[in-house]
Amino acid sequence: MGGKSHKISTDEAKAGGIDVPAAIAGPTLSGASVSGGVLGRLEAELAAGGGKRTPPVELWNPPYCGDIGLAIARDGTWSYRGSPIRRMPLVQLFASVLRRDEDGRHYLVTPVEKVDVMVEDAPFLAVEMEVVSAGREQTLILRTNLDDVVRVGSAHPLWLRLAADGGLKPYVLVRGRLEALLTRALTYDLAELMVSDDEGRLGLWSAGAFFTCDAAPGGDVS
Repeated sequence: MGGKSHKISTDEAKAGGIDVPAAIAGPTLSGASVSGGVLGRLEAELAAGGGKRTPPVELWNPPYCGDIGLAIARDGTWSYRGSPIRRMPLVQLFASVLRRDEDGRHYLVTPVEKVDVMVEDAPFLAVEMEVVSAGREQTLILRTNLDDVVRVGSAHPLWLRLAADGGLKPYVLVRGRLEALLTRALTYDLAELMVSDDEGRLGLWSAGAFFTCDAAPGGDVS
């Protein structure tokens, strides 16, 4: 990110919707010369790109510009240099251009730059579930904390992974390589829906696919 360095003020940071203690306001960042600081610049770049709900980030190949301090906590909270971003429209805008590349790392991608986003677990949380029908005809519909709605199936597989303590950690593919972790409450609901298939494997049916514990990406499609 070339350009003149700019010291972000507390007022600029607040304009970006983040809580910034005076002790951490004012770090110098390259290229942050527009009003509103780094977050304001990123927001402006995305607005200039048309502001589509799901921009074609997989087609963009901008230069990598390093780590500016963006992170997503296990509970889905976005933060900038340790301070939560409170403006939900800004979080949704940034999430719309989030991408996970083949290297396994997450990036915020605009048409002109790519920066790191440190993700503690999964970038999204699945917070609501609708169950349609039952048995092999069952379909699970999930909503994320940022209002993405996905129908679990071959296009949006469910991965029933086992945690280190032996508990179940279900994830669903939202888009690209981005996953949502189901909340603990939804995990309990899923456990009650689990059945055995013809081969005696324990799992879940959704949209014609059967997903088993530690299933490979994509599930077993019947």
